[in-house]
Amino acid sequence: MGRQIVRRLFTLVPILIVVGFVTFMLGHLTPGDPAAVMAGEGATPEQVQLIRHSLGLDRPLWVQLGTWAVRVVQGDLGDSIFMQQPVGQAIVQRAEPTGLLALFSLLFAIVIGIPAGVIAAIRRNSWIDRLAMGVSLAGVCIPSFWLGILLILLFAVELHALPAAGYTPLSEDPGETLRSLLLPAFSLGLAHAAFLARITRSSMLEVLHEDYLRTACAKGLRRSAILMRHALPNVLVPVLTVIGNSTAILLSGAVTTEVVFNLPGIGRMMIQSIARRDYPVIQGVVLTVAVVYVLVNLATDIAYVFVDPRLRRES
Repeated sequence: MGRQIVRRLFTLVPILIVVGFVTFMLGHLTPGDPAAVMAGEGATPEQVQLIRHSLGLDRPLWVQLGTWAVRVVQGDLGDSIFMQQPVGQAIVQRAEPTGLLALFSLLFAIVIGIPAGVIAAIRRNSWIDRLAMGVSLAGVCIPSFWLGILLILLFAVELHALPAAGYTPLSEDPGETLRSLLLPAFSLGLAHAAFLARITRSSMLEVLHEDYLRTACAKGLRRSAILMRHALPNVLVPVLTVIGNSTAILLSGAVTTEVVFNLPGIGRMMIQSIARRDYPVIQGVVLTVAVVYVLVNLATDIAYVFVDPRLRRES
């Protein structure tokens, strides 16, 4: 297992190089000039050129790429053009709402999706199975931003039970933080719960027909013990794959959900930076997302080894 972890960590370097290069080139080749946006509509060409020179945007593209790459190797993602602060600091400041939103959304997905998939598999072709799969199909099809708007209308506008938008930092009031994240976390986690339920059901159906489960049943073991000790551990590998992918997607920033609920997260900052052509922020966020994806996939591979003894022997 140790060799596998080292190999995966080494793959991080070429991935980040490719992601960084592509992001840098696409960002600078996209039409638009951040200097013109900063100068305003009434600025003269001389004023725009002066801002371009102060930002280093008038230098050759390969020089800008080299300067940025050297800074990244040193752990410096550069400074935001519009926010007037280091990119790394801006990402850290907005990591709390995005991280908590991802955590709560993932908890909703696991708590709802796995039990629903197991029950649907056990009660195959029953009304419970059809109801669970119908709800999961709706959860996959319904856009999270549309569901979020419906939840705002119901729980915030009609019932006045939860805040419609905004975010309270965890250091100020943990209870209010939880209340501000309940609606966005549920609207975002429902789609992942629906997909997780369908994967759990299909994997459980394959396992329920295995010979070792018939043997355990013939020995007189209770059905709950058979499901929990023999069936469920053998469906965890595909389930962990879905959980790992969902974690990476959620941590990378749920853009539409953060916009609908006015959450000051990484995804919302990314959208604003793209509109303003804030190149350092765009490049820094994309690199951070790439690192998150690789690390989450590495953690998922490590989890495989613990849930499946056959993989532990192979590694």
